[in-house]
Amino acid sequence: MFCVGEVMKKGLIVLLILLGVFLAIGCTDNGNEATKETGIPVTEETPVSEQDPETITVSAAASLTEAFTDMEPKFEAENPGVDVNFNFGGSGNLRKQIEGGAPADVFASADESQMDILANETLIDNSSRKDFVKNSLVLIIPANSNLNITGVKDLTDPKVKKIGIGNPDTVPVGNYTRTAMTEAGLWSQLENKVVLAEDVKQVLVYVERGEVDAGFVYMTDAMTAPETIKIVTNVSVNTPVNYPIAIVSSSEHKEDAQEFIDFVAGKEGQETLEKYGFTVLSE
Repeated sequence: MFCVGEVMKKGLIVLLILLGVFLAIGCTDNGNEATKETGIPVTEETPVSEQDPETITVSAAASLTEAFTDMEPKFEAENPGVDVNFNFGGSGNLRKQIEGGAPADVFASADESQMDILANETLIDNSSRKDFVKNSLVLIIPANSNLNITGVKDLTDPKVKKIGIGNPDTVPVGNYTRTAMTEAGLWSQLENKVVLAEDVKQVLVYVERGEVDAGFVYMTDAMTAPETIKIVTNVSVNTPVNYPIAIVSSSEHKEDAQEFIDFVAGKEGQETLEKYGFTVLSE
């Protein structure tokens, strides 16, 4: 007996087989076309701009926070294969981290002494070292202070109870402060009033909050808080407040690290530093 259902079933199977054949032929043809043009089978590659960038770690003095953070997108735009990770802190503490083996590709210090220590231990690449900017030391007080402080000698007044400074042993701004006060013959009278901070930013916060009556910071840090502090005076320091920068010897990304140093020392980097109150060094 003639069965319509069986015929339809067989027809459907034939159609499916033909469809599979056509699809297979189409894929083969496409592959052949690509091979005809290049002679090499085509494989998709990820564009360089979409590949994961190399990450470099820059250990930098806390006083560079605003300027370096501003530079980051500009540098990365010019170097799309590099991502910058910052580690800000007191220069002495950063130096100790590098000595302890903490990962770092670039070290930017707020004074020469911390960089000199690493250089003597061959922990930086001396050929990459350069001074790239300088700063100045200032005395500040809270904006709402009622004390009559017009200069460093006024800090000896019994009404002045607490003075914020960076730890002289690990924070360059603290070392500059102690040196300046010693040269002025005031350190012995002020030492018992001192409140130590881990970096210059902490000194600034102490003054802003009124937790100390006065403090010593860099001009660049004072400029970030015009509404909460007053700058009393610039403080003379015989040793220039120069900032050196160098590649860390253990860096696995020395080429990228050098690109960052070149950017900082270049036109755009120097303009950014000037914007935040630093003084550019003459070539």
